[in-house]
Amino acid sequence: MLELKNLSLSLSLNDRKLIENINYVLNPKDKTVIIGEEGNGKSTLLKLIYDARAIEGYCNYSGQIIKKGTMGYLPQMFPEDGLSASVAEYFADTEPSKHTKTISQMGLSLDFLASQQIIRTLSGGEKIKIQLAKILMRDPDILLLDEPTNDIDIATLEWLEAFINGVNKPIMFISHDETLIENTANTIIHIEQLMRKTASKTTIVRMGYAKYVKTRNQAFDKQMMIAKKQRADHKAQMDKWQQIYNRVEHEGRTIAKADRDGGGRLLKKKMKLVKCTGKRLDKQTDDFADIPQMEEAILTQFNPEISIPQGKTVLTLMLPGLFAGGRQLTGPIHFNVTGPQHVGIIGRNGVGKSTLLKEIWETMRNRADINAAYMPQDYADVLDYDKPVIGFLAADMHKNTITKVRTFLGSMKFTHDEMLGDLSQLSGGQKAKVLFLNMILQKADVLILDEPTRNFSPLSAPEIRKTLSAFGGAIISISHDRKYLSEVCERVYELTTGGLK
Repeated sequence: MLELKNLSLSLSLNDRKLIENINYVLNPKDKTVIIGEEGNGKSTLLKLIYDARAIEGYCNYSGQIIKKGTMGYLPQMFPEDGLSASVAEYFADTEPSKHTKTISQMGLSLDFLASQQIIRTLSGGEKIKIQLAKILMRDPDILLLDEPTNDIDIATLEWLEAFINGVNKPIMFISHDETLIENTANTIIHIEQLMRKTASKTTIVRMGYAKYVKTRNQAFDKQMMIAKKQRADHKAQMDKWQQIYNRVEHEGRTIAKADRDGGGRLLKKKMKLVKCTGKRLDKQTDDFADIPQMEEAILTQFNPEISIPQGKTVLTLMLPGLFAGGRQLTGPIHFNVTGPQHVGIIGRNGVGKSTLLKEIWETMRNRADINAAYMPQDYADVLDYDKPVIGFLAADMHKNTITKVRTFLGSMKFTHDEMLGDLSQLSGGQKAKVLFLNMILQKADVLILDEPTRNFSPLSAPEIRKTLSAFGGAIISISHDRKYLSEVCERVYELTTGGLK
């Protein structure tokens, strides 16, 4: 059992409210997804529910969290202090042989779980899998999963969907995979930050995601229509009233002196009546429907003039194979991309997709005939987390550049404090936005992207896909996002141990 009573959550740094006075009970058959834009506190809420000590130092909370039974918690990032252990050491306190079915369904094996491979060398998807496998072996009563879909391959995504739907346990999870959310969630907790992040709003509904989005948009449009009509009708009435007021006032100023005694009294009565009508019209605004507020995802667009000539050779790559950690991952790789293709690469976890993308980046980064930009799976490969956000994006620190960067960051919903703060303080989605903005600022015409949508909320992801679909240059990307593959990529390759096909 899990119950939240009058729960509020705020940042210690500036007391910004993330959540205010929510009440919620996680029922036995609930599959509850927490959604919201980047930096709105989704992961913080999940950490708080699991262990309040995890948010000490950066967040404060009030209210009650009532828990009964054991909880299995999957963090968004693998704990840093565990990365140097081997896979065998990680599973030393479990009995994998008793869970062969689950292990097999996740694409793992007993041999792998007993291997001496260092966890740091695993792919992002493999790290997710071993954590999830260990949690399931302990058979918790409640599952709290923070981005279980990050980096896992499509086969495991499909297994995870079936698992969430079939398991007889309540699950609260965060995910940016729209397809998985649509196919599994029966309850939505939507955390929004409104009015430039000065007001918080949390919506809790017991319905599927597609229905929620449709209902939310319909309710927003209906309330907006009512609110606008009320204000338009009121303005028309006030305009008419103002005309009457002006006429009566004019008559009062121009009445002949001889008529002021008799006619003046009548005009005073008339003006009194007009003023009473004005007060009544003013009071009508108290009953107006509020102008609805909705947090909308805004992503600055790439310059529409960016293009790659049709048929131009963007990439010709010939490798004897892919190698990592002293082992061969694949056979020979032969890969050609011409402009302005949008290419997607899929494949099981650990086969070497990110290794391949790094090879592609090294091949293209210094090319003079193209302007390539790289978004790696691990943002730390290209971001210096100790740098301020503006310092990274406006490296020349020129006044005009800083002004331009501030404008772009504002369009992406960054607050003043977030703009001035270090990159380390940003959420994964905000760091992804910074990388996108950097690509825009450097006017890249070739984008090399490793899981570009994985840190964007399901409400932002459609805008990301539209932006990338309309991009006039070439895109070479890895993705397990099924909507991204179908909407953005014109051609999809699969990387296998035999090579690329």
